[in-house]
Amino acid sequence: MRQVLFLDYDGVLNPGDTYVTAHGIVSSAPGTIELFDFAPTLPELLESYSKIGTVLSTDWCLCFEHARDSIRVEGLRRRVTGATYEVELEEAALWRTRHRGVQILRYARRHNIASWLAVDDRRDGVLGYHDRLIHCQTESGTGDPAAIELFQLRLVERFGEQPMV
Repeated sequence: MRQVLFLDYDGVLNPGDTYVTAHGIVSSAPGTIELFDFAPTLPELLESYSKIGTVLSTDWCLCFEHARDSIRVEGLRRRVTGATYEVELEEAALWRTRHRGVQILRYARRHNIASWLAVDDRRDGVLGYHDRLIHCQTESGTGDPAAIELFQLRLVERFGEQPMV
């Protein structure tokens, strides 16, 4: 059975939201110099869960290769297996109008994925699936100890305690 972590970027791996400017992608969070500041935390959390693949559930995934390759942490980038936006199946304008939870649920149904978690700073569209959400505060993402604690709890709840290798 395929195990998946749906991963958002802004408010999860980056503090705040991001915007495209003439100088590239920048964060809305004051003082943020580099993006993906919180990314190194995830490979550590997922270390014992080798079967979990990552599906990008971020607005960045309209360009999958760019979104995947933007992750500086090899241990996290290597886990990426897809994105909730699938260019051959969905129109970008319509996909953008859907709640994040709806994007995730559509992907999970299309690919017959029953075993999944989502880490996001948005809760829209996850009604009935809150036990699968690792909700982050937009400004602190997975840099917040409370988010890490919830992440660890959700991993055990959904995928079981993993033996240390």
